[in-house]
Amino acid sequence: MIRFLTAGESHGPALVGMIEGIPSGMPLDSDMLREDLSRRKMGYGRGGRMRIETDEVRFLTGVRRGVTIGSPITVILENKDFSHWEEDMAVGPRSGEPERQVLIPRPGHADYAGGIKYGMRDLRNILERASARETAMRVALGGVARQYLRQLDIDVTSFVLEIGSVSMKSPHMEVKDFSELRSLVMASEVFCPEVEASLAMIEAIRTAKREGDTLGGVFEVRTTPLPVGLGTYTQWDRRLDGLLAQAMMSIQAIKAVEIGLGMEGARKHGSKVHDAFLPAGPGQPPVRPTNGAGGLEGGMTNGQPLLIRAGMKPISTLYNPLPSVNIRTGESAPATIERSDTCAVPAASVVGEAMVCLILAQAISEKFSGDSIGELKAHMESSERVEQMYYPGNIV
Repeated sequence: MIRFLTAGESHGPALVGMIEGIPSGMPLDSDMLREDLSRRKMGYGRGGRMRIETDEVRFLTGVRRGVTIGSPITVILENKDFSHWEEDMAVGPRSGEPERQVLIPRPGHADYAGGIKYGMRDLRNILERASARETAMRVALGGVARQYLRQLDIDVTSFVLEIGSVSMKSPHMEVKDFSELRSLVMASEVFCPEVEASLAMIEAIRTAKREGDTLGGVFEVRTTPLPVGLGTYTQWDRRLDGLLAQAMMSIQAIKAVEIGLGMEGARKHGSKVHDAFLPAGPGQPPVRPTNGAGGLEGGMTNGQPLLIRAGMKPISTLYNPLPSVNIRTGESAPATIERSDTCAVPAASVVGEAMVCLILAQAISEKFSGDSIGELKAHMESSERVEQMYYPGNIV
């Protein structure tokens, strides 16, 4: 079973991650991980921190001569900005109070609730771990999971649908060629494949930045067709739609998740929502002309591509800050300003890809298992042969 953990603070020495359960014999391409991490730093509206961090991936365990060996894989990303924070973020004991304490919580951030939960008067102890800097490690580990999925011819991509009040005209665009979609996305500073919408989004971000405000938005993650039967309906906590929703909601600032038609489907009749089956000929699986279910029915994959969207709230650090209260004096004060972004929706889409890759990798390892890549592929091929026997004309 694949599982993973991350550790590290935003301005600490490094981010560390471990992923366990990746089978042996899988080539691991560091350049692909660097590409994902580079995309996470991109997007119009990002802040100055992105120019500081190089996010160079270093494997500490589980990889030998570029190939996985079956043991836990440990990854480290050094924080270059730590050199400017070494005294404040020192692990060892220091005399006196740190210089850059945070005493005024930001509305919308983990500062206040976290300070109460962990009994911290200096809210930097909360924001350092709650910061979205942590997602850099999720993207690195998601890159390992992406390469695992590609061994089985499964691919994952994403794009931005909305920023603020600006949205794509064709949110359900049909693009079968992922390389074509990626080219359109990477040609946009906000990762939106529609040129007109992309330009309007950039202008909206520019306006928000001038006003000291921030913007959220919506992104979609898509996959190529998935094997039938990942996940299960038999227990609530093993339903794949629930696991995917949890993973997406765990990303900082994500407040909503939809699969397939999502909320739009709640407003329509069933005849306009559900995906009909049509015969494809003897011995062939039925075809479905629509994908309103987003590739999931009854908590299981149904053989179609996964379509999942996430809504990100505006970032809570405002350069024109909202009113707040100093937690030591009890006096009113403008909320703390930490170096931040105006809009991070494009970056969040890359994190969303990583989380989908990780959850799908877990589901595949649970269904097909295998301690080596060869064994995993053999189990998957065997399962596909069993599935073929189910189709009309193939039953013996």
